[in-house]
Amino acid sequence: MIAVSFALPTESSDLVGLLRDRKSDEEEIIRGKIDNKEVAIFHTGVGRKSCAARIDNFLRAQLPRMLISSGFAGGAREDLQVGDLLLAENFSDRPLLVEAQRILASSHVHVGKLFTSSTIVDSIDERNKIAREHNAVAVDMETECIAQACTARQLRMLSLRTISDTPRQPFPAPPRALFDIDNQRTKVARLSFHLLTHPTAIWRLIGFGSQIRKARATLTNAMVALIKEL
Repeated sequence: MIAVSFALPTESSDLVGLLRDRKSDEEEIIRGKIDNKEVAIFHTGVGRKSCAARIDNFLRAQLPRMLISSGFAGGAREDLQVGDLLLAENFSDRPLLVEAQRILASSHVHVGKLFTSSTIVDSIDERNKIAREHNAVAVDMETECIAQACTARQLRMLSLRTISDTPRQPFPAPPRALFDIDNQRTKVARLSFHLLTHPTAIWRLIGFGSQIRKARATLTNAMVALIKEL
């Protein structure tokens, strides 16, 4: 069985929709098949605190033959585009990384370092600092935590992310208005107030939705290719 982790259902929905014989259990793990390969999809939530508890619970109950840590990431370099793929060399098992590069050779895939942040990174200055200080091409909030859990259990892991936002195509509103990490959800009242007081953000939010759909579709296609051949 191949385990696949995402932070949120927003990231996994296209892949979940492709599963055959799909079913969910009481632990909200979604199981099914891609090309006769058994797959278990689970969600870690956003950030280290949520991720640490959920990945530990999952791996104590499951015995996957490998884990693919997937989802969205923010670009930290100017040359990345929304929908580009990133194989994180610093969080991936080397043989799996090499095999994934072969499988995804026809895709727009980068190989580089992924930085796991404790906060949502939005500003250009923050992105530039991460790129400079950590030699990272993108940033997320969960992968380091997942990698630590896999290492502790000697479980092979591959990290694959798609770029959902970049310095040129940032979030349409302040991170705090878009997602409340403590409550693991968007607070509608907070976002609505921001949109009311910043009407132009409505159009940016619509455009961001298009970015997300593009990134998710690219990621899903790559995930299907990997699952079929790994």
